[in-house]
Amino acid sequence: MPKNDIAIIGYAEAKNTIASGRSVYDIAGELLAAALESAQLDIASIDGLATCLSSSEATNPFWSPFMGDYLGLELNWCQGMDLGGASFLGGVARACEAIRGGACETVLVLAADAVTTVDLSRVAAYRPEWQFPVGLMGPPGTFGLLASRYRSTYDLDDRALAKLAIVQREHALMNDNACEKLRRPLTEEAFLSSRAISDPIRLLDCVMSCDGGSAVIVTSTENAKRTGAKRMAHPIGYGERTNFGVRDPLVDVLEGGHAVAGPRALAQAGLTPADIRMFHPYDDFLIAVFLQLEHIGFCDRGKSSEFVLGTDISHRGTLPINTGGGQISAGQAGLAGGGLNVVEAIRQLFNEAGTRQVAGAGNAMVTGIGCIPYARNWSTSNVMILTT
Repeated sequence: MPKNDIAIIGYAEAKNTIASGRSVYDIAGELLAAALESAQLDIASIDGLATCLSSSEATNPFWSPFMGDYLGLELNWCQGMDLGGASFLGGVARACEAIRGGACETVLVLAADAVTTVDLSRVAAYRPEWQFPVGLMGPPGTFGLLASRYRSTYDLDDRALAKLAIVQREHALMNDNACEKLRRPLTEEAFLSSRAISDPIRLLDCVMSCDGGSAVIVTSTENAKRTGAKRMAHPIGYGERTNFGVRDPLVDVLEGGHAVAGPRALAQAGLTPADIRMFHPYDDFLIAVFLQLEHIGFCDRGKSSEFVLGTDISHRGTLPINTGGGQISAGQAGLAGGGLNVVEAIRQLFNEAGTRQVAGAGNAMVTGIGCIPYARNWSTSNVMILTT
């Protein structure tokens, strides 16, 4: 990936809310207006659109063009993304390539969902046949199996899980867009005593669904300079892997695509894990953050507990993690959840994070996680490195 030829010049984020009663189109309209204001552009400048699928509009086979129509966008390039929590990062990466290829000039990457107001999603394939009949109802059950396997293979210190949850909660307390129900102080005792959801997954190990969304505006650096952009974040490394280990009849569920995507993104950026200033991992479950730390190379396999306990992961620390609270403490806006950590990384790089601003925030790593398959790690893993 050529360095600094593409720029993110604006962003927007809707406040995460439970049962907002809003439509995804309403949320998207708010995001477009705020993103245009952030980038100091008018709507006619947008000629590309990448949208993440929405649980609230899951039955709409024309989702992306309908969204563009609703927003008043006349487009040269339009892309729908169905990689689950990896969709937003995937949309940014595809927008970069579309701009490089001359298909369009300026892209709105948009994710909006109102899953706690209307949920029309229906996952088929292996779930009705293999998971639902035995009571494995969705991601908490699957991540419970991952966590159980991890505990039986490596040392998993519950104090490290608690530390990650507490630090992210402290960050959420400084984030006005975090879901209000989650903006309450958290203690180690409260975390460890929270009830089991799918043993060993606790209530506070996992996300809470809400309504919300995120957006960014992507263009070429040349065009950004031409239009007078005052700040830019450049994607300088990207890796993606879908269906890791799909042909292995006895795959190790603790191994996943970030072990491929992470090193690839780092190599493109010319960096090592030690060079990363901030880490914004997709965090639908805390155990997922631990696995990503190991797969990407921040620590060895089985050493994430030791790494977290021995590292200052607050916004003042050596490796700040999810400085906006992450989805764990800011809320997961359905299929739009993958945009939350991306926008927080950009906000930090623009030095607009207020009281949680990371000093010397020169680069950031952001990750995404796709859907959860049967008897493997998650389906899509992606990693992007951004710099100023």
